[in-house]
Amino acid sequence: MNTPSNVSYQVRPNKPIVLAKIDPNASENYKNKKDVEEELEYQRQRLQTLQERLYAEHQRSLLIVLQAMDTGGKDGTIKHVFSGVNPQGCQVWSFKTPSQEELSHDFLWRYHHRVPQQGMISIFNRSHYEDVLIVRVKQLVPQEVWEKRYQVINEFEHMLTLNKIKIIKFFLHISKDEQKRRLESRLQNPNKHWKFSHNDLKERLLWDDYQAAFEDAINYCSTAHAPWYVVPANKKWYRNLVIARTIADTLESMNPQYPPAETGLDKIVIPD
Repeated sequence: MNTPSNVSYQVRPNKPIVLAKIDPNASENYKNKKDVEEELEYQRQRLQTLQERLYAEHQRSLLIVLQAMDTGGKDGTIKHVFSGVNPQGCQVWSFKTPSQEELSHDFLWRYHHRVPQQGMISIFNRSHYEDVLIVRVKQLVPQEVWEKRYQVINEFEHMLTLNKIKIIKFFLHISKDEQKRRLESRLQNPNKHWKFSHNDLKERLLWDDYQAAFEDAINYCSTAHAPWYVVPANKKWYRNLVIARTIADTLESMNPQYPPAETGLDKIVIPD
């Protein structure tokens, strides 16, 4: 196993990033999937152990946000990073087009319902950031509405952290060429046709608009208490390693503890 890396893709507050200057092909010194297999398994084991402690402690929780362009790999990340994690302590929420009931409430209402309970890890596959992404690009609400939401989101996330919910947010950064390859692979494989929609081509035409929207969301909303990470994601195997390592490091910094055992356990004899 390689020595754990100190490479971090965290976006620091007040240090704005430019997505076009971040290489989505980056992979440290790793050359291929085989190079990371042992370390990825090590990070998965760390994650499983720390998740068990978080669940047993039942005092705090972890919210993980995944955002990406279409084909960016959110589903694949969940599948490969969290394989082996006890589902009893982990929930995945995928946010599609809001329902009429959800639209009748404030934009954060449907997300607040899904934040993790004490002891739990919740994964948001898309999230409250859609309300400064797609609504901006598609002009679903006026600019004077969505541009105020950055501050509201920051305040919402700060409130969650005050309630012992740790937040980490990942943008899975792929190139436009990589998106094209992934869309073509879906067309070429009949088993992946269900993943393809003609709407994907319409969304692809808005690539630059989405990149600008993601860049602003990341820069305005990467805070000390709820940081964004821009993860190079053209190489799926490297993406998985970075995210598994970052989550495990975050849980380790939280240092969850098993609750104290009942007194007198050393004197108990289990009857035949």
